[in-house]
Amino acid sequence: MPHPYPIREIARQAGVSEATVDRVLNDRGGVRPSTVNDIRQAIADLDRQRSQLRLAGRVFMIDIVMQTPDRFSSAVKAALEQELPSLRPAVVRSRFDFREKGEAGDIVAVLDTIARRGSRGVILKAPEAPEVNAAVLRLSEAGIPVVTLVSDLPFSKRVAYVGMDNRSAGATAAYLVNQWLGPGRGSRVLVALSRSVFRGEEEREIGFRSAIRERWPDRPLAEITDSDGLDTSVYRLALDALDRHADIEAVYSVGGGNRAILDAFDTRGRPCRAFIAHDLDRDNRELLTAGRLSAVLYHDLRRDLHRACQIIMQAHGALDGPIVTAPAPIQVITPFNVPPEAAP
Repeated sequence: MPHPYPIREIARQAGVSEATVDRVLNDRGGVRPSTVNDIRQAIADLDRQRSQLRLAGRVFMIDIVMQTPDRFSSAVKAALEQELPSLRPAVVRSRFDFREKGEAGDIVAVLDTIARRGSRGVILKAPEAPEVNAAVLRLSEAGIPVVTLVSDLPFSKRVAYVGMDNRSAGATAAYLVNQWLGPGRGSRVLVALSRSVFRGEEEREIGFRSAIRERWPDRPLAEITDSDGLDTSVYRLALDALDRHADIEAVYSVGGGNRAILDAFDTRGRPCRAFIAHDLDRDNRELLTAGRLSAVLYHDLRRDLHRACQIIMQAHGALDGPIVTAPAPIQVITPFNVPPEAAP
């Protein structure tokens, strides 16, 4: 009966004496079959619990680095802190570096600092750029696993991506917008991105446009981008789009700034018949409750961050099994089915 455990540990797990365990392990007989089965079960239980035993008392210091508006980074921070107790017996501590805008070089400088000072892992949302991929490679070479969140860097040395299937989300948004608008050549849709260098946003836009071309080819589109999702920039760009296109009546907001977009509609006295947004941050919860958003495409940030932390532990051999990830399920949220984990 091969096993890696001390006799004392097996005896404690099975609730029998060490002498009995020794007799069973060495096939010396004289032990009831039911007791032999108890000892076999105890070893099987210890096998399943081995990763928990390895985690006991271990501290994982991880860094969360994100370029994103404050409303989303605040939601990420809250979701992670809510999940930390569920990661026990490991102790996870976190450091945060959030920025609302900047160049790829700013993110690279942060990642290189982490590589020098050390970390157990990095959860990253960053623009896709060769220099960012190179910084992720340097982290990998330093033994620091990187997990991308929400927006992937598929050509980097990251160990996994955690988040929704962004192309599917974009196609879902196209379906919902056209259900609200109904058939017809009018009613242009405004597609609002924060910045096209984020792969997650690019894939959402590709999914949206592909579905429109395939199923609603007569639906006209307009686009705004390079706002960083910040309200002041989004408001200015949305006003300009409304002034250029008198037929905009719907919005697919890929990158946020939804309150500013609606303010632009209000300023011009224009109706917005359908508005599909992403994420249940504080602004979107309020706008959804007020009936200003038609629906929000949602994935559970707490689940994503829990999985990201588990992947970092797996990368260090603290949890058993291969690193396997699957896209987070997409939920269509209305004012009547806001999930409890998204409450403030």
